[in-house]
Amino acid sequence: MSTSPDGSRRRGPATAGAGALDRLIGIGRDTFARDVWARTALRTRAADDFSDLFSADAVDELVSRRGLRTPFLRVAKDGAALPDTSFTSSGGVGATISDQVDDTAVWREFADGATLVLQALHRTWEPIGGFVAALGAELGHPVQANAYVTPPQNRGFDDHYDVHDVFVLQIRGTKRWLVREPVHPDPLRDQPWTDRRAAVAEAAKGDARIDTVLEPGDTLYLPRGWLHSARAQGAVSIHLTLGVHTWTRYALAEQLAHAALAALREDPRMRATLPLGVQEPYDEIDAVRGLLAAAVETADPAPLFRRARRGQGRPAPLGPLAQFEAVDGLGPDTGVRLRDGLGARQEGRFLHTRVGRFEFSGDDLEPVTLLLDGTPRRAGDLGLGLVGRLLRAGVVVPAAP
Repeated sequence: MSTSPDGSRRRGPATAGAGALDRLIGIGRDTFARDVWARTALRTRAADDFSDLFSADAVDELVSRRGLRTPFLRVAKDGAALPDTSFTSSGGVGATISDQVDDTAVWREFADGATLVLQALHRTWEPIGGFVAALGAELGHPVQANAYVTPPQNRGFDDHYDVHDVFVLQIRGTKRWLVREPVHPDPLRDQPWTDRRAAVAEAAKGDARIDTVLEPGDTLYLPRGWLHSARAQGAVSIHLTLGVHTWTRYALAEQLAHAALAALREDPRMRATLPLGVQEPYDEIDAVRGLLAAAVETADPAPLFRRARRGQGRPAPLGPLAQFEAVDGLGPDTGVRLRDGLGARQEGRFLHTRVGRFEFSGDDLEPVTLLLDGTPRRAGDLGLGLVGRLLRAGVVVPAAP
């Protein structure tokens, strides 16, 4: 890795077996965690070749052949989103829905300078789905993926900030990015830039902290709240934006408050009616404040937090026919492994996952524990009854042992 005259990082293609985060940052993970994460922007030149994740052919495939519906596609021009009706129509015979993407309308809008925004690609494009899952596991925060496809010399959106961190991966063409420091650092998810339009517009008049042109293979990391806008240069630009929906201390406080309030529901003193004719219940407020503080002191928000985290993600895709064949042909040599993305956690006799909570007897506890490391194993070594149950529940999937 070397440093360019503009201070950005340069590196060659990622080494084989590099983690998802390693492909994006161009610096060591410890350095990124200490000096960059949630603190400042980082651009990396020639971070990696991302052609295995996305391409122009992928855009054409998704728009013209996948039967996408809104909101999996948005279209924007001159800083504003176009109405869905301008690029959707009926799906035709056998698909009687009114909001399917109309590829002819999309083409006409694109030719007229509109940006195509392919949303939630982690749900519609398998290579990105696998990469996003790996990145989310490494970061410990849920990740989504969008693609922005912009005609030459056009922009999709005005200066704004996001309420999540982003990694920008330039796939094709070039795009000029103007990045400015926050007007509202670390915004929460319910504090969008539109609440601060005037401050954002005023900040956009000043000098940019970063003014750079991203080329294919370049990346840009922006913490939530950092202002940015981008314009395609002399060719069609395609870039991926990986949105990292970071957990915050405020989110932990919410879970702590919920846990404390749940405990207070069982306290007869809290359920008691206020005195008749009470007008200004200051004494009551002081008593409630004391009970609430004590409940917060002893509350355990971990179960609620874990449940919230599980709800933020989805398990890896599950093929119903492959699963049926595994159940139908189950034998001692059948190979299985834990399904990716389950967020599986074992507590005593219980296994908590994104597809349900399961209770096991003593004889099954050790085999279940063995599955948690993700290693493929033979059904005969685990127990055919147990494996059959887990296959039917979608907890394990077929895999070569």
